[in-house]
Amino acid sequence: MDVNLRFWSAEGKSFFQRFLHWADILDPTVLLKSRKEIEKSRLLLETSVQNLKEPVQDEQVKQAMKISLSSVHPGTGNIIPVVFRSPAFLPIASPMFFASFIQHRGAKQTFIWQLLFHAYTAGFAIANGNAAAKAEEITLSEKRLLLTTGAISYAALLGTFPRYVMTKHRLTNPSVQMFFGRILPIPLLACLGAFNVLVARGTEYENGIEVMDKDGNVIGVSKKAGMKAVEETALSRGALFGAALLIPESLLYFIQGSNFLLKNPHALAPLRLLLMVSSIGVLLPVSFSVFPQLGEIKRDDLETEILSSTEETQLFYNRGV
Repeated sequence: MDVNLRFWSAEGKSFFQRFLHWADILDPTVLLKSRKEIEKSRLLLETSVQNLKEPVQDEQVKQAMKISLSSVHPGTGNIIPVVFRSPAFLPIASPMFFASFIQHRGAKQTFIWQLLFHAYTAGFAIANGNAAAKAEEITLSEKRLLLTTGAISYAALLGTFPRYVMTKHRLTNPSVQMFFGRILPIPLLACLGAFNVLVARGTEYENGIEVMDKDGNVIGVSKKAGMKAVEETALSRGALFGAALLIPESLLYFIQGSNFLLKNPHALAPLRLLLMVSSIGVLLPVSFSVFPQLGEIKRDDLETEILSSTEETQLFYNRGV
């Protein structure tokens, strides 16, 4: 079992544990670590941490673990590209998220930002998804590339739809404006965020992912475990995006009539940006912590060929991010 998964096995049993660790791992300064520093950290962990059954106490090992968890794929052992590492999600996705939902003059600008946002989140899902069966590197076949590209375009079009309706038909009714401008985008974004993950990581439930026993021995490849891993991640991602839009829009709705904003209307855009970035920043470690990184699945829920391979009642898999 990879050292990253052994860490989550020992220190990721509760939501609160996972939340504290993710709050630390998402530190953007970790992105400045060089490949040499990452490889050195992995070497230190592999030589000094043989069996993670108790919380890590050594500060040097803690720092090495933080670097490893943020930079290395636990399924392949490969270093994740910088832009798709977990600490890069907030600084890269937040500006695109904000630009996707501000009031552009036309729907075209909204579509472009929606396209960039969904393209990045799809790339993030693929880079941090579960490793392919038999520890092969994750590669995009022509079919998968076509499906992912189609899903990104479809999500961008649907995400632009409320803004298109508002600009094309020049809605004047306050209730209709409220629906298309503030209400509809929230559940729509949540659904599209989940849909994006389901398509981008489709190979996991089509081909299956590795399941392990408690000692990290690979028992077999399961499509059912792959579906469980992708569904959990899709649910958490959809909830993240939906809540990250719901919170700032709700707050702005109640304070937009305040004397300060009435006197300083130009402060609305910076305030919206601040609220959106803050919402994602707070909710991101929550989203990553809802489900364990080392997922569990009952033996009876797996395929017949795996049932005959082990007597273990509980098996494990890498959920991905």
